[in-house]
Amino acid sequence: MTDIESLKKIVEESGNMVFFGGAGVSTESGIPDFRSVDGLYSQTYKYPPETILSHEFFMNNTEEFYHFYRNKILHLEAKPNDAHIKLAELEKKGKLRAVITQNIDGLHQLAGSKKVLELHGSVHRNYCIRCHQAYPVQAIQESQGVPLCNCGGTIKPDVVLYGEGLNNDVMKQSVAAITGAEVLIIGGTSLGVYPAAGLIDYYRGKNLVLVNKSATPMDTRANLIINGSIGKVFKQLKWSEK
Repeated sequence: MTDIESLKKIVEESGNMVFFGGAGVSTESGIPDFRSVDGLYSQTYKYPPETILSHEFFMNNTEEFYHFYRNKILHLEAKPNDAHIKLAELEKKGKLRAVITQNIDGLHQLAGSKKVLELHGSVHRNYCIRCHQAYPVQAIQESQGVPLCNCGGTIKPDVVLYGEGLNNDVMKQSVAAITGAEVLIIGGTSLGVYPAAGLIDYYRGKNLVLVNKSATPMDTRANLIINGSIGKVFKQLKWSEK
């Protein structure tokens, strides 16, 4: 039995799956990975990306933050790839209970997924840090310099910057989903970003599946490891429409 056939068998036999994904899920949609060889962290900017994408930098160098954010973080032209689409199909079939993602691009929702837990927030939600008025992503994209609210306050993306904590409610829901999952599929992540990666320790199910281009710290715990592009792997999953 091939790895793809093994994965298909696991999917067919389970009605309680959770998917945990990282940046690699969206690279095939044209959104660069942060830590890969050709990702953002390997490129050269006036400031290191990890510095720019911090709470302190946002507060003290807001205009420079937005120059980088508009050019390198917003990818509103991106479309869902085969991984996003297949996961939405699995949810519709009643097999996938939740998608837990480290990504902020909203592509899972665009593909049709309903239960998406966004650990690091979303570029599609933005709010004034003074009055908390909500704004769509277009308010950021179409503005010049620092986007301002009608009250004069600065508009901030609802994304988790370095130095900020994760949303407690999202974390609780993620822990509950992983703890109760029969099958956990991890894809497109090296599991190197904490505290998000630590969620995997709550898994108690019988089938842990890893789909990633490179090795991860969880490889020794996995029942099935597929080294490759998650979009290409998921594209090979076929099932009846009934």
